[in-house]
Amino acid sequence: MPLIEIVHAPAIAPEQIDAARAAAELVGKETIVVRDAPGFATSRLGIALGLEAIRMLEEGVAAAEDIDRAMAPGYRHPMGPLRLTDLVGLDVRLDVARNLAQSYGERFTPPRLLVDKVAAGELGRKTGRGFYDWPE
Repeated sequence: MPLIEIVHAPAIAPEQIDAARAAAELVGKETIVVRDAPGFATSRLGIALGLEAIRMLEEGVAAAEDIDRAMAPGYRHPMGPLRLTDLVGLDVRLDVARNLAQSYGERFTPPRLLVDKVAAGELGRKTGRGFYDWPE
C-alpha cells in the first residue's frame, strides 16, 4: 500500500510525527496524520463504503459486479468494495464494523447479509465463497 497513516496520539511530540513522516517518505510512501480514534481514516472510510455496497446488494439495487464497477472504473478505485471485502475476509469486515458501531453508533451496524454470510461460513476468498466465487 502506498499510504501510511501516522497516528498522532496525545503523548506523541510533533517532532516524532515529523520523523515518522520523513522515514515513510524515504521509502516512497505517502503519509497522512490522523488523530488516535477507532478506525483511523482508511479503515473507517473503507468500512463505510463496503457496508453501503453490501446494503445496496441486499436491497437489490444492482448485482455485485455492477456495484463494484461503479467504484472501480467509475471512481478509479483499484477494485470495488465487495471484491475487496472478499479479499479482506467477510469475518474481518464484520468484526471491524461491530467495533466501529460500538464507537460511532448505528451508521456502522453490519447489514444482515454480511452477518448471514459469515454465519454460513462464506468468508470470501479464504473459503472460496463470499460475494464472489473463488475457485482454487
